[in-house]
Amino acid sequence: MFLEIKSRLEYQLDRLIRDIDKSYSLSKISPVLFKHIKDYICRKGKRIRPLLFVIGYLGFAKKPSGGLYRSALSMELLHDFLLVHDDIIDKSSTRRGKPSMHAMLNNYLSAYKNIKFSGEDLAIVIGDLMYAMALHAFLSIKENPRQKEMALKKFIAAAIYTGCGEFVELLYGTKGIDEIKKEDIYKIYDLKTANYTFASPLAIGATLAGAPDKEVNRLFQYGLCLGRAFQIQDDILGIFSEEKETGKSNLTDLQEGKLTILIWHAYRNASAKDKTIIKNTLIKKSVTRNDLLNIRKIVLDSRSLNFARKEIDILTDKATLLNRISAMKPRYKKSLDTFSKEMLTL
Repeated sequence: MFLEIKSRLEYQLDRLIRDIDKSYSLSKISPVLFKHIKDYICRKGKRIRPLLFVIGYLGFAKKPSGGLYRSALSMELLHDFLLVHDDIIDKSSTRRGKPSMHAMLNNYLSAYKNIKFSGEDLAIVIGDLMYAMALHAFLSIKENPRQKEMALKKFIAAAIYTGCGEFVELLYGTKGIDEIKKEDIYKIYDLKTANYTFASPLAIGATLAGAPDKEVNRLFQYGLCLGRAFQIQDDILGIFSEEKETGKSNLTDLQEGKLTILIWHAYRNASAKDKTIIKNTLIKKSVTRNDLLNIRKIVLDSRSLNFARKEIDILTDKATLLNRISAMKPRYKKSLDTFSKEMLTL
């Protein structure tokens, strides 16, 4: 089922880009602008968000409405918009195995001398355009106007809460690790990852299909549980995987001073010496392989890896229960079970 949905999404993505260019003449206004948007959007990806949007919709719809797959791509474009801005904040030069948007634009600008703007400046503008394109795509579905309006409000809420998550996470960086609570970390997980990656796509799709509020809320809670579990797993991979497995440097999380459940638990269960190592690593300007190995040892010695895996088990059990009592069509409930198992296989 997922392969069929993803195939339809990829087909619609190619058509969407052409139609947007036709509607707004982007390639005529600026070939450079259109080239960079097209290159970025068409990169290979898992398409998790539009996939869940479609599953949420089909799980409750009597029959599919026209424009469903085009509308679902709004979640992918929202994702792209957020990634462009996130990479600027994180000063990340790569994305999906290729240069990040601002890195591509800095490369383009390298031929020009004495300019007073940067690739980051241009990338901010492109990110804003991607958000507008996401709204354009969302409106494609031919559905009941009231359901469409309710779903659009949820889409906008997902964007707002994700932005809030980014903002709050950055401000948490002004605090010491001693001041951060477990609830603070989960707040970031929910706002930055679980909401717009899992909970909102499912809830938006179900809302468009006319599902009862009770079912939409249950699906949203399912997505939050799955999203938290996924983020914890990602944190584990960030510390214990190798670059060839994830496609990104395994120093990235430590380099950014990212506060994760693993680091939080390790700090609270470490010796005074190890606490100092954690603190110093999080504030270092340049993290080394040796720093990573030290953190791995502390995480293992403090039994923080076991703690994180138990948290994943608790969250997935809760998600399984929520899915079991859902009124969604059985085949789509089963597909969500399969999806969650695949996503959380370590």
